[in-house]
Amino acid sequence: MIDTSARPEGLSAYIAVTAAYWAFMLTDGALRMLVLLHFHTLGFNPVQLAYLFVLYEIAGMVTNLCAGWIAARFGLTSTLYAGLGIQVLALLALAQLDPTWAIGVSVAYVMVVQGASGVAKDLAKMSSKSAVKHLAPSEAGGLFRWVALLTGSKNAVKGLGFLLGAALLATLGFVWAVLGMAAILAVILVAVLIAMPPGLPKGRKGTKFSEVFSKSSNVNWLSAARVFLFGARDVWFVVGIPIYFYAVLSDGTVAGNRTAFFMIGTFMAVWVILYGFVQALAPRILRASSRPQGELVHTAKGWAWTLAAIPAILTAAALASDGPQIWLTVSLIAGLLIFGAVFAINSALHSYLILAFTKAERVTMDVGFYYMANAGGRLVGTVLSGVTYQLGGLPLMLGTATIMVAGAAMIASCLRDNLRDRTV
Repeated sequence: MIDTSARPEGLSAYIAVTAAYWAFMLTDGALRMLVLLHFHTLGFNPVQLAYLFVLYEIAGMVTNLCAGWIAARFGLTSTLYAGLGIQVLALLALAQLDPTWAIGVSVAYVMVVQGASGVAKDLAKMSSKSAVKHLAPSEAGGLFRWVALLTGSKNAVKGLGFLLGAALLATLGFVWAVLGMAAILAVILVAVLIAMPPGLPKGRKGTKFSEVFSKSSNVNWLSAARVFLFGARDVWFVVGIPIYFYAVLSDGTVAGNRTAFFMIGTFMAVWVILYGFVQALAPRILRASSRPQGELVHTAKGWAWTLAAIPAILTAAALASDGPQIWLTVSLIAGLLIFGAVFAINSALHSYLILAFTKAERVTMDVGFYYMANAGGRLVGTVLSGVTYQLGGLPLMLGTATIMVAGAAMIASCLRDNLRDRTV
């Protein structure tokens, strides 16, 4: 629950930012599922599907590096509004895709449009996460609770977006689904422009771009760990597992394809909703309000090693299986749901620690740098998702995820517990 003791203007601004972020992430999740499934049915192989999302992640890296400075210079609301507006334009552009184009032209066009969507996503994300540092109450664990609630609810909404995207593709088709989302998001942008209350920083003149690069070792180590953590997730999440499930579930008929769309979308939605739900509960699960902040640094290390064990077990199961089998598919579903719950704890800890490590006057720049690392990990994971699945199937894909989580755990061991004297 949100602290009712918070300043009224801060609470109102937090609610407005959260609502805008929800709207954006609903369309972001739906768009990812629409693009993945639509182009898979057009004959794109796993590597080509991965290419569709490469510029999305590259744009995210560049955007996060610049957006922190832009927000510090011109204010957080400017980057939030820009993110929503660019997403509307990206959706409208994607609706212009011509199915008669050659595959190479289609890939290039969708990569560019997805790149614009990546810019939009990270402008909205950086703005929303940074706003929490300014708006959350400082007492009674307010910062951890508010960031966990924002991030967890956002991921639950994005999970609904996966389901929405699959449902829209099966019922309305690609073009009308994209146009409908553009219209809804445009209405929400106008509503936020009109209703946004005061409470967010307006920016300060004279902010130098060089200030984006943090001198805090904890911020830098945490950013490096984020690269490996999210790379490990996207290795299986972006291309490999959806395509594997499609191969298992679809019989090649129109009805079979629609059934596969719904089932894949449902799994992806359930996974992300579970992830978001656990993330929102992370402060309670970790008993954060009664523990010194320094303890949470050590806790982050232990949870990372716990996470690494899950894809390792799934890799062994995939190696023991002679191709797709019912027991393997059931094991993957159960194992990846457990992975999602443990991953949520890791992600929530990281999202809290980056705000705890930074200072209010440079929060947008540290958060931007941190999410640049996040986008870098997603970029690596996206490329590896297509490449590893095409070259080695499930075993190579899941084994790569295991190695990357282990890398995140080793890097997290370098974090210093200089928060020991403060409570959450």
